[in-house]
Amino acid sequence: MNENIDNIEVIQFSNPAQQLVHPFSNKQIVFTGALSTMTRVEAAKKVRAYGGILQGAVTKETDFVILGDKRRGVSSKQLKAEQLISLGVDIQIMLEEDFLWVLSMKIEK
Repeated sequence: MNENIDNIEVIQFSNPAQQLVHPFSNKQIVFTGALSTMTRVEAAKKVRAYGGILQGAVTKETDFVILGDKRRGVSSKQLKAEQLISLGVDIQIMLEEDFLWVLSMKIEK
């Protein structure tokens, strides 16, 4: 990385043709709890549109667990994710608000 005059880091790709990919691209995603902003079917379509892969259960291959705002307490999926995280598995637990923010990211294709 290089620094410019204002001391702001500038990231330079070694290959100018290198493209950015959406954070959900090729990632395994699990939903738990009802979403307050859309149905699970709508959320699944959006995830798939960015190349994400839906799972019905949390496994060692899971990348993201999305917690719907309308959940009641801690779900078994969340508990399983927390257990795997404690064993060193890299799973991100994401609130619905953060999920929506990631969905809003526009990546050039």
